[in-house]
Amino acid sequence: MKLKKLMEEKNLDGILITDLVNLRYFTGFTGTTGIALVTSTGRYFLADSRYVAQAKEEVPPCGFEVVPIIRPVENKIVQILKDEKIERLGIEDENITLSTYNGYVDKFKGVEFISLKDSFVRIRMIKTDIEIEKIKKAVEIADKAFKKILPLIKEGAVENDIKNELEYEMKKLGADGPSFETIIASNYRSAMPHGVASMKKIDRDGFVKFDFGCFYEGYASDMTRTVYFGDQPSEKHLDIYNTVLEAQLKAISVIKAGISTRYLDGIARDHIASKGYGENFGHGLGHGIGLVIHELPFASEKGEDFILEENMVITVEPGIYIDGFGGVRIEDDVIVKKDGYEILNKTTKELIIIK
Repeated sequence: MKLKKLMEEKNLDGILITDLVNLRYFTGFTGTTGIALVTSTGRYFLADSRYVAQAKEEVPPCGFEVVPIIRPVENKIVQILKDEKIERLGIEDENITLSTYNGYVDKFKGVEFISLKDSFVRIRMIKTDIEIEKIKKAVEIADKAFKKILPLIKEGAVENDIKNELEYEMKKLGADGPSFETIIASNYRSAMPHGVASMKKIDRDGFVKFDFGCFYEGYASDMTRTVYFGDQPSEKHLDIYNTVLEAQLKAISVIKAGISTRYLDGIARDHIASKGYGENFGHGLGHGIGLVIHELPFASEKGEDFILEENMVITVEPGIYIDGFGGVRIEDDVIVKKDGYEILNKTTKELIIIK
Protein backbone atom coordinates (compact mmCIF):
# COMPACT_ATOMS: atom_id res chain seq x y z
CA MET A 1 0.00 0.00 0.00
CA LYS A 2 2.81 2.45 0.87
CA LEU A 3 4.67 1.68 -2.35
CA LYS A 4 1.49 1.94 -4.42
CA LYS A 5 0.73 5.33 -2.89
CA LEU A 6 4.28 6.52 -3.62
CA MET A 7 3.98 5.40 -7.24
CA GLU A 8 0.74 7.33 -7.60
CA GLU A 9 2.18 10.47 -5.99
CA LYS A 10 5.20 10.51 -8.30
CA ASN A 11 3.39 9.16 -11.37
CA LEU A 12 5.72 6.15 -11.60
CA ASP A 13 5.39 2.93 -13.57
CA GLY A 14 7.81 1.16 -11.27
CA ILE A 15 10.20 1.43 -8.33
CA LEU A 16 13.64 -0.16 -8.00
CA ILE A 17 14.72 -0.87 -4.40
CA THR A 18 18.44 -1.48 -3.89
CA ASP A 19 19.33 -0.17 -0.42
CA LEU A 20 19.54 -3.04 2.09
CA VAL A 21 17.67 -1.14 4.81
CA ASN A 22 14.77 -0.39 2.49
CA LEU A 23 14.84 -3.94 1.15
CA ARG A 24 14.40 -5.20 4.68
CA TYR A 25 11.62 -2.71 5.40
CA PHE A 26 9.53 -3.41 2.31
CA THR A 27 10.35 -7.05 1.52
CA GLY A 28 11.43 -8.57 4.84
CA PHE A 29 14.74 -9.73 3.33
CA THR A 30 17.62 -9.85 5.84
CA GLY A 31 20.42 -10.94 3.52
CA THR A 32 23.16 -8.80 2.04
CA THR A 33 22.51 -8.99 -1.71
CA GLY A 34 19.24 -8.50 -3.58
CA ILE A 35 17.14 -6.08 -5.61
CA ALA A 36 13.39 -5.52 -5.59
CA LEU A 37 11.37 -4.23 -8.51
CA VAL A 38 7.81 -3.03 -7.96
CA THR A 39 5.43 -2.36 -10.83
CA SER A 40 1.71 -1.72 -11.09
CA THR A 41 1.10 -5.43 -11.64
CA GLY A 42 3.92 -7.23 -9.81
CA ARG A 43 6.43 -7.29 -6.99
CA TYR A 44 9.67 -9.04 -7.87
CA PHE A 45 12.60 -9.89 -5.63
CA LEU A 46 15.69 -10.71 -7.67
CA ALA A 47 18.19 -13.01 -5.94
CA ASP A 48 21.16 -15.04 -7.07
CA SER A 49 21.81 -18.66 -6.06
CA ARG A 50 23.31 -17.66 -2.70
CA TYR A 51 20.08 -16.11 -1.45
CA VAL A 52 17.22 -17.75 -3.33
CA ALA A 53 16.35 -20.14 -0.49
CA GLN A 54 16.49 -17.39 2.12
CA ALA A 55 14.44 -15.02 -0.03
CA LYS A 56 11.76 -17.68 -0.55
CA GLU A 57 11.34 -17.85 3.24
CA GLU A 58 11.36 -14.11 3.91
CA VAL A 59 9.81 -12.11 1.08
CA PRO A 60 6.53 -13.86 0.12
CA PRO A 61 4.71 -12.63 3.28
CA CYS A 62 5.36 -9.09 2.03
CA GLY A 63 3.86 -9.90 -1.35
CA PHE A 64 7.06 -10.36 -3.33
CA GLU A 65 7.77 -13.09 -5.87
CA VAL A 66 11.30 -14.49 -5.84
CA VAL A 67 12.99 -14.36 -9.25
CA PRO A 68 16.23 -16.38 -9.40
CA ILE A 69 18.86 -14.64 -11.50
CA ILE A 70 22.22 -15.27 -13.07
CA ARG A 71 24.47 -12.23 -12.98
CA PRO A 72 24.45 -9.58 -14.24
CA VAL A 73 21.14 -8.78 -12.55
CA GLU A 74 20.48 -5.88 -14.94
CA ASN A 75 19.62 -8.35 -17.71
CA LYS A 76 16.60 -9.64 -15.79
CA ILE A 77 15.55 -6.11 -14.83
CA VAL A 78 15.68 -5.07 -18.49
CA GLN A 79 13.42 -7.98 -19.38
CA ILE A 80 10.82 -7.07 -16.74
CA LEU A 81 10.92 -3.40 -17.68
CA LYS A 82 10.23 -4.30 -21.30
CA ASP A 83 7.53 -6.85 -20.49
CA GLU A 84 5.67 -4.35 -18.28
CA LYS A 85 6.35 -1.32 -20.47
CA ILE A 86 7.99 0.68 -17.68
CA GLU A 87 8.78 4.23 -18.78
CA ARG A 88 9.13 6.11 -15.47
CA LEU A 89 11.22 4.24 -12.89
CA GLY A 90 11.80 5.53 -9.36
CA ILE A 91 15.33 4.91 -8.08
CA GLU A 92 17.15 5.51 -4.80
CA ASP A 93 19.54 8.05 -6.25
CA GLU A 94 20.94 8.90 -2.82
CA ASN A 95 22.01 5.28 -2.29
CA ILE A 96 23.59 4.32 -5.61
CA THR A 97 27.00 5.11 -7.04
CA LEU A 98 27.60 7.14 -10.16
CA SER A 99 28.92 4.04 -11.94
CA THR A 100 25.74 2.13 -11.08
CA TYR A 101 23.57 4.96 -12.37
CA ASN A 102 25.57 5.17 -15.58
CA GLY A 103 25.08 1.42 -15.98
CA TYR A 104 21.31 1.88 -15.65
CA VAL A 105 21.33 4.63 -18.27
CA ASP A 106 23.33 2.43 -20.62
CA LYS A 107 21.21 -0.71 -20.22
CA PHE A 108 17.68 0.50 -19.41
CA LYS A 109 17.00 2.14 -22.75
CA GLY A 110 13.88 4.26 -23.04
CA VAL A 111 13.43 4.49 -19.26
CA GLU A 112 13.22 7.83 -17.45
CA PHE A 113 14.79 7.68 -14.00
CA ILE A 114 12.90 9.56 -11.28
CA SER A 115 14.67 10.51 -8.06
CA LEU A 116 13.04 9.12 -4.93
CA LYS A 117 15.34 11.28 -2.76
CA ASP A 118 14.42 10.51 0.87
CA SER A 119 10.92 9.18 0.18
CA PHE A 120 11.59 5.80 1.78
CA VAL A 121 13.20 7.34 4.86
CA ARG A 122 10.11 9.52 5.34
CA ILE A 123 7.83 6.51 5.01
CA ARG A 124 9.87 4.73 7.69
CA MET A 125 9.44 7.61 10.17
CA ILE A 126 6.04 6.31 11.29
CA LYS A 127 6.48 2.98 13.05
CA THR A 128 4.04 0.07 12.95
CA ASP A 129 3.04 -1.76 16.12
CA ILE A 130 5.40 -4.60 15.20
CA GLU A 131 8.30 -2.19 14.73
CA ILE A 132 7.58 -0.52 18.06
CA GLU A 133 7.61 -3.87 19.87
CA LYS A 134 11.04 -4.65 18.43
CA ILE A 135 12.37 -1.24 19.45
CA LYS A 136 10.96 -1.76 22.95
CA LYS A 137 12.80 -5.06 23.20
CA ALA A 138 16.04 -3.44 22.03
CA VAL A 139 15.63 -0.77 24.71
CA GLU A 140 14.87 -3.36 27.37
CA ILE A 141 18.05 -5.25 26.50
CA ALA A 142 20.14 -2.07 26.74
CA ASP A 143 18.60 -1.17 30.11
CA LYS A 144 19.31 -4.61 31.56
CA ALA A 145 22.85 -4.77 30.21
CA PHE A 146 23.70 -1.36 31.69
CA LYS A 147 22.60 -2.47 35.14
CA LYS A 148 24.78 -5.57 34.82
CA ILE A 149 28.00 -3.71 34.03
CA LEU A 150 27.81 -0.91 36.61
CA PRO A 151 29.80 -2.96 39.16
CA LEU A 152 32.70 -3.02 36.67
CA ILE A 153 33.31 0.70 37.19
CA LYS A 154 36.38 0.68 39.40
CA GLU A 155 39.58 2.67 39.62
CA GLY A 156 41.95 1.46 36.92
CA ALA A 157 39.24 -0.28 34.88
CA VAL A 158 39.76 0.21 31.14
CA GLU A 159 36.98 1.85 29.12
CA ASN A 160 37.38 -0.62 26.27
CA ASP A 161 37.14 -3.62 28.60
CA ILE A 162 33.84 -2.33 30.01
CA LYS A 163 32.62 -1.73 26.46
CA ASN A 164 33.34 -5.34 25.54
CA GLU A 165 31.47 -6.61 28.59
CA LEU A 166 28.51 -4.33 27.88
CA GLU A 167 28.20 -5.52 24.29
CA TYR A 168 28.58 -9.14 25.42
CA GLU A 169 25.77 -8.69 27.96
CA MET A 170 23.49 -7.25 25.28
CA LYS A 171 24.16 -10.23 23.02
CA LYS A 172 23.49 -12.64 25.87
CA LEU A 173 20.15 -10.92 26.34
CA GLY A 174 19.21 -11.50 22.70
CA ALA A 175 20.67 -8.53 20.80
CA ASP A 176 21.84 -8.92 17.20
CA GLY A 177 24.78 -6.70 18.14
CA PRO A 178 25.53 -3.08 19.06
CA SER A 179 23.59 -0.49 17.07
CA PHE A 180 26.64 1.80 16.83
CA GLU A 181 30.17 2.04 18.18
CA THR A 182 29.79 2.11 21.96
CA ILE A 183 30.77 5.33 23.68
CA ILE A 184 32.36 5.05 27.12
CA ALA A 185 34.17 8.25 28.07
CA SER A 186 35.52 8.84 31.55
CA ASN A 187 36.75 11.92 33.40
CA TYR A 188 38.04 14.58 30.93
CA ARG A 189 37.07 12.35 27.97
CA SER A 190 33.39 12.63 28.96
CA ALA A 191 33.53 16.12 27.42
CA MET A 192 33.84 14.44 24.01
CA PRO A 193 30.27 14.04 22.71
CA HIS A 194 31.30 11.00 20.63
CA GLY A 195 34.24 9.76 22.68
CA VAL A 196 34.14 6.06 21.82
CA ALA A 197 35.64 3.66 24.36
CA SER A 198 39.42 3.84 24.52
CA MET A 199 42.26 2.20 26.42
CA LYS A 200 42.07 4.95 29.04
CA LYS A 201 41.82 3.79 32.64
CA ILE A 202 39.03 5.20 34.77
CA ASP A 203 40.07 7.60 37.53
CA ARG A 204 38.10 8.64 40.58
CA ASP A 205 36.27 11.93 41.03
CA GLY A 206 34.77 12.35 37.59
CA PHE A 207 31.95 11.50 35.21
CA VAL A 208 31.74 8.32 33.18
CA LYS A 209 29.46 8.70 30.15
CA PHE A 210 27.86 5.66 28.50
CA ASP A 211 26.16 6.04 25.11
CA PHE A 212 25.21 2.70 23.59
CA GLY A 213 22.44 0.55 22.19
CA CYS A 214 21.70 -2.62 20.30
CA PHE A 215 19.81 -4.05 17.37
CA TYR A 216 17.02 -6.51 18.06
CA GLU A 217 15.60 -8.21 14.96
CA GLY A 218 16.99 -5.29 12.97
CA TYR A 219 15.65 -2.45 15.15
CA ALA A 220 17.80 -0.12 17.21
CA SER A 221 17.92 1.28 20.70
CA ASP A 222 20.04 4.25 21.75
CA MET A 223 20.50 5.38 25.35
CA THR A 224 22.92 7.51 27.32
CA ARG A 225 23.55 7.63 31.05
CA THR A 226 26.27 9.54 32.87
CA VAL A 227 27.41 8.36 36.28
CA TYR A 228 29.81 9.84 38.83
CA PHE A 229 32.72 7.75 40.10
CA GLY A 230 34.07 9.01 43.42
CA ASP A 231 33.05 9.88 46.95
CA GLN A 232 31.18 13.13 46.42
CA PRO A 233 30.47 15.16 43.27
CA SER A 234 31.55 18.79 43.37
CA GLU A 235 29.00 21.57 43.10
CA LYS A 236 30.02 22.03 39.48
CA HIS A 237 29.47 18.35 38.71
CA LEU A 238 26.04 18.50 40.31
CA ASP A 239 25.10 21.76 38.59
CA ILE A 240 25.99 20.40 35.15
CA TYR A 241 24.21 17.11 35.73
CA ASN A 242 21.05 18.66 37.13
CA THR A 243 20.90 21.22 34.31
CA VAL A 244 21.02 18.49 31.68
CA LEU A 245 18.43 16.40 33.51
CA GLU A 246 16.06 19.36 33.88
CA ALA A 247 16.47 20.20 30.19
CA GLN A 248 15.70 16.64 29.17
CA LEU A 249 12.62 16.39 31.40
CA LYS A 250 11.30 19.75 30.17
CA ALA A 251 11.67 18.69 26.55
CA ILE A 252 10.07 15.29 27.03
CA SER A 253 7.14 16.84 28.87
CA VAL A 254 5.94 18.71 25.75
CA ILE A 255 6.21 15.80 23.32
CA LYS A 256 3.03 14.92 21.48
CA ALA A 257 1.82 14.69 17.90
CA GLY A 258 1.66 18.10 16.25
CA ILE A 259 4.63 19.89 17.83
CA SER A 260 7.69 20.83 15.82
CA THR A 261 11.13 19.34 16.33
CA ARG A 262 12.74 22.78 16.33
CA TYR A 263 10.41 23.86 19.12
CA LEU A 264 11.30 20.69 21.04
CA ASP A 265 15.01 21.36 20.62
CA GLY A 266 14.50 24.93 21.80
CA ILE A 267 12.89 23.85 25.06
CA ALA A 268 16.05 22.02 26.14
CA ARG A 269 18.48 24.48 24.54
CA ASP A 270 16.89 27.53 26.16
CA HIS A 271 17.02 25.92 29.60
CA ILE A 272 20.69 25.01 29.24
CA ALA A 273 21.47 28.54 28.02
CA SER A 274 19.59 30.07 30.96
CA LYS A 275 21.99 28.27 33.30
CA GLY A 276 25.02 29.68 31.50
CA TYR A 277 25.97 26.62 29.49
CA GLY A 278 24.54 27.55 26.08
CA GLU A 279 27.90 27.35 24.33
CA ASN A 280 28.48 23.87 25.77
CA PHE A 281 25.53 22.20 24.02
CA GLY A 282 26.58 21.94 20.40
CA HIS A 283 24.57 19.08 18.91
CA GLY A 284 20.90 18.55 18.16
CA LEU A 285 18.46 17.37 20.79
CA GLY A 286 17.64 14.06 19.14
CA HIS A 287 16.78 11.93 16.14
CA GLY A 288 14.53 9.14 14.99
CA ILE A 289 15.52 5.50 15.46
CA GLY A 290 14.40 2.37 13.65
CA LEU A 291 16.23 0.14 11.19
CA VAL A 292 18.94 2.81 11.24
CA ILE A 293 20.38 4.31 14.42
CA HIS A 294 20.11 7.90 13.13
CA GLU A 295 17.10 8.48 10.90
CA LEU A 296 14.37 11.05 10.37
CA PRO A 297 13.04 13.05 12.07
CA PHE A 298 15.91 15.07 13.52
CA ALA A 299 15.30 17.52 16.37
CA SER A 300 17.73 20.39 15.96
CA GLU A 301 17.89 24.16 15.86
CA LYS A 302 19.25 23.81 12.33
CA GLY A 303 18.14 21.85 9.29
CA GLU A 304 14.60 20.80 8.48
CA ASP A 305 11.84 21.41 11.02
CA PHE A 306 9.63 18.31 11.30
CA ILE A 307 6.17 18.02 12.81
CA LEU A 308 5.99 15.08 15.18
CA GLU A 309 3.43 12.42 14.33
CA GLU A 310 1.93 9.58 16.29
CA ASN A 311 4.17 6.47 16.43
CA MET A 312 7.38 8.23 15.60
CA VAL A 313 10.17 7.04 17.92
CA ILE A 314 12.78 9.66 18.77
CA THR A 315 15.67 10.17 21.14
CA VAL A 316 15.87 13.09 23.56
CA GLU A 317 19.51 13.66 24.49
CA PRO A 318 20.65 17.11 25.65
CA GLY A 319 24.21 17.48 26.90
CA ILE A 320 26.79 19.82 28.37
CA TYR A 321 30.47 19.35 27.55
CA ILE A 322 33.32 21.32 29.14
CA ASP A 323 36.80 20.66 27.79
CA GLY A 324 39.27 19.58 30.44
CA PHE A 325 36.53 19.01 33.02
CA GLY A 326 33.95 16.58 31.73
CA GLY A 327 30.54 16.26 30.23
CA VAL A 328 27.04 14.93 30.77
CA ARG A 329 24.45 13.57 28.37
CA ILE A 330 21.17 11.90 29.31
CA GLU A 331 19.21 10.13 26.59
CA ASP A 332 15.94 8.21 26.36
CA ASP A 333 14.04 6.66 23.48
CA VAL A 334 10.51 8.08 23.34
CA ILE A 335 7.37 7.10 21.41
CA VAL A 336 5.29 10.03 20.20
CA LYS A 337 1.63 9.58 21.12
CA LYS A 338 -1.42 11.46 19.90
CA ASP A 339 -1.69 13.39 23.17
CA GLY A 340 1.65 12.73 24.83
CA TYR A 341 4.56 10.34 24.90
CA GLU A 342 5.92 7.07 26.26
CA ILE A 343 9.47 6.86 27.60
CA LEU A 344 10.86 3.41 26.82
CA ASN A 345 13.96 3.41 29.02
CA LYS A 346 13.49 2.29 32.61
CA THR A 347 16.99 3.06 33.92
CA THR A 348 16.94 5.84 36.50
CA LYS A 349 18.04 9.30 35.45
CA GLU A 350 18.91 10.43 38.94
CA LEU A 351 22.68 10.75 39.28
CA ILE A 352 24.22 7.38 40.09
CA ILE A 353 27.24 7.82 42.39
CA ILE A 354 29.62 4.87 42.41
CA LYS A 355 32.03 4.88 45.34
